[in-house]
Amino acid sequence: MSYAMTVRLSTGFGPTVERVRAALKDQGFGVLTEIDMQSTLREKLGADVEDYVILGACNPPLAHRAMQADPAIGLLLPCNVVVRAEGADSTVVQAMDPQVMVQLSDAPELRGVADEAAARLRAALDALSA
Repeated sequence: MSYAMTVRLSTGFGPTVERVRAALKDQGFGVLTEIDMQSTLREKLGADVEDYVILGACNPPLAHRAMQADPAIGLLLPCNVVVRAEGADSTVVQAMDPQVMVQLSDAPELRGVADEAAARLRAALDALSA
């Protein structure tokens, strides 16, 4: 099983990050964290990488349901969404497939949460391609 849902876009990095934020919001997700990997790796290692940001997306009702089913599931929350540049005018957007939660937990109640989260994340990614 692949752990990522992916779309490739012919748009620049900055505009794509803003579109991803809006698409996530439309599906009930807020962005709790943002990690600028380009800046972090430059500062800590002197490494030069293309634009790369990790957005920690959370849909509170889904997160609550998941935590009720398996309190340890917080180790896999929030849903990480990556936006990374591929050249000057191309970006890749990837979201971790929530079905991974189901494979790592014995809680059967997580199946419905993962199904809904996956559908919402897929809808957000599909909106980017429209």
